Amino acid sequence: MTTEATTTDRDAFTESWLDWYRAQEARLAAPHGFLAITGLHWLDDRPQRFPDAPGTWRTGPEGVVVDLDDGEELVVDGTPVRGAHHFGVIPERGGVDAVWKDAVIEVARRGGHDIVRPRHPDAPLRTAFTGTPAYSPDPRWAVTGRYIPFDTPRPTTVGAAVEGLEHVYDAPGRVEFELDGRPLSLTAFPGRGGRLMVLFTDATSGVTTYAANRSLTLEPPAADGTVVLDFNRAANLPCAYTDLATCPLPPAENRLPVAIEAGQKIPRERGGS
Repeated sequence: MTTEATTTDRDAFTESWLDWYRAQEARLAAPHGFLAITGLHWLDDRPQRFPDAPGTWRTGPEGVVVDLDDGEELVVDGTPVRGAHHFGVIPERGGVDAVWKDAVIEVARRGGHDIVRPRHPDAPLRTAFTGTPAYSPDPRWAVTGRYIPFDTPRPTTVGAAVEGLEHVYDAPGRVEFELDGRPLSLTAFPGRGGRLMVLFTDATSGVTTYAANRSLTLEPPAADGTVVLDFNRAANLPCAYTDLATCPLPPAENRLPVAIEAGQKIPRERGGS
């Protein structure tokens, strides 16, 4: 391969990474993205009002209900609602976005609990955001591995950024790979569109990268199980930026004993640079 061809390949690799990075940042800092969250409110059968959302909220066997006062209105699925509105039973990791003025009121279920999580475009965390530090992309961190499916998906319970909360995923398999000749593996969780998602920590966690977790999305494995792990795209989860997130933690076996000096670093909001 000529030097010119090598340079062209490296430039294309870097440009592809920049496209990914910009998309990550755009989703995070969108008007109603995770940086716009102003509260994490846990519902029970007691009626509660919150300073950053309209109405009085409660939940029970029939699901989430909000009672809106006179003059208060939400827009749910394009339809204005007033008075009492029943959101019904929300599935785990599911949610409904209700519009209130220029805000979105997220009604969701996480770890077996119903929550209300308002998102306001003028949230200080969002308006002060200046971007996420990251390692420079390097092709050496894009490695080929092999996906090994389990005979049946394995229910896997993991902790969460919120103390006492747990998440359960049906892990379909694990991914085996090598770094610098060292065999490693990661338990994979289901992603969207046939993709896989792995949560992990490594020797950089708490040093240059966020201590609790990072996430890596893998494209669907090939027929022979071949899959690429591009650690340059190791991404922070929302809990890296805000305490108002319920992100899952990696399973114990996904704590890698090597330093993955690639991907996103500790956010400036947590003291990163």
